[in-house]
Amino acid sequence: MEYEAILLDITDGLAVLTLNRPDKMNALTTQMRAEITHAMKHAARHARAIVLTGAGPAFCSGQDLGDASSTGKIDLERALRDEYEPMLEAVYDCPVPTIAAVNGPAAGAGANLALCADVVIATESAYFLQAFARIGLLPDAGGTWFMPRQMGFAKAMGAALFAEKISARQADDWGLIWEAVADADFATHWRKRAEYLANGPTAGFGAIKQAIRGTYDKTLPQQLATEAHLQGDCGRTRDFAEGVVAFLEKRPAKFEGR
Repeated sequence: MEYEAILLDITDGLAVLTLNRPDKMNALTTQMRAEITHAMKHAARHARAIVLTGAGPAFCSGQDLGDASSTGKIDLERALRDEYEPMLEAVYDCPVPTIAAVNGPAAGAGANLALCADVVIATESAYFLQAFARIGLLPDAGGTWFMPRQMGFAKAMGAALFAEKISARQADDWGLIWEAVADADFATHWRKRAEYLANGPTAGFGAIKQAIRGTYDKTLPQQLATEAHLQGDCGRTRDFAEGVVAFLEKRPAKFEGR
């Protein structure tokens, strides 16, 4: 598939998916959502880690309200079910680690697309904005699911009702994202993080994702059983064997991703 609204580069096991409508602050259109969905699934088969980022000064400003001739013609429920859900599931259910490298403002569905990744790294000048209430809507694209789990009920409710910007530093302090990084160091930093994941024990990372993502639905005994099962699978991988040998030999492990 040839992409028009995004860029996809896969090099040395690392896929970088770039939202590429900088003149529109990378606002999401029907075409872009389809391309992200396709690219995520393709990258998951050919890379060991995936980064989502934005071209230009913004990460993503959310739904492009100019994607229809008038707002009255936008069927929001259909768009969410048929276009947003497949895109978000492709990111959330991705079998390899994902990073959202938030290079600038992330608003509306753009903020929640970032939160869908396993790890969010933001430049300090970036911000997150649940702008939906400003136009009479509620946070969608998973916003009402991600926010309470990651920064608590009180902060999530305030962010949704008041629709105020949350700076990258606030998001870091509140637990909404993994880390905020100085602008000058941002590009180098997120790439270093991504390369670490791309060169790591892929099956082990997948088990970590599965265990932590599923913990909210389980009792402690159920979670302990899940851990035991997944640990058994990991213990049969080549990467586990290499990790043990490398530890005993006091050298860095050379993981193969299997």
